[in-house]
Amino acid sequence: MSTPAEASRVYRRYLSAVMLHGHASARACGLNATDLYALNTLELTGPMTPGELGTRTGLTTGPTTRLIDRLEQAGYVRRAPDPEDRRKVIVEPVGKPAELDEAMAPAREQIAQILRGYTPDQLRVLFDYFDHAAEAYQRTAEELRTRRT
Repeated sequence: MSTPAEASRVYRRYLSAVMLHGHASARACGLNATDLYALNTLELTGPMTPGELGTRTGLTTGPTTRLIDRLEQAGYVRRAPDPEDRRKVIVEPVGKPAELDEAMAPAREQIAQILRGYTPDQLRVLFDYFDHAAEAYQRTAEELRTRRT
């Protein structure tokens, strides 16, 4: 990249393509993007309260309840008593859309092919970046959310 503007354009194009693929994958499974994002969040993070899930997805209480209802009805999550505080409910992932792996396979194969072109040292840098960037995006998303309320 010869200029910051070019680097920004390439990065924004990448992020847009990732988001577009997420939306297309969700539709291929009969879900909306927020539903798929919530399932992914639960798979990566583990069970959480509806409030925590709402915070992670950027939804308020009502839409979070409807999200959980949809996912529970589809058989992807279940509500269970919190083992540490029986007054609370946690949302646990119990499945995922059967079509998800099929929908994701072409992109995964193409990305794997791209990654095979990198050296182990380059891969370490890439995945270190992904790890730190994910934390930065989550942190700043939370800052934006709390600024709004």
